[in-house]
Amino acid sequence: MLHCDRSYAMERGYQDRVVYGMLVASLYSTLVGVYLPGELCLLNKVDVSFRKPVYPGDELTVSGEVVSVHQVLRVATIKAKIVNQDSVKVSNATIQVSVREN
Repeated sequence: MLHCDRSYAMERGYQDRVVYGMLVASLYSTLVGVYLPGELCLLNKVDVSFRKPVYPGDELTVSGEVVSVHQVLRVATIKAKIVNQDSVKVSNATIQVSVREN
């Protein structure tokens, strides 16, 4: 009900319906599959935390940084976050990817 019924959500202290957390977290898959490191990677693991609610109409920005690379295993670890239009962090994650050769 929290995700579908505005009145229900507002009665519980939220500004509006709350966007499903896993829908928000799916942006991490886009980050690694399209941008960092890109099409040659395979998403292995995402350890995600949901910090603040996301509402319909929010504008989200995803960013990440490669914090370690294991050359032999071809595995990289990425620290990532999602912020809303007010620069409020709504989620953060540690992502592990494997990178294949061409």
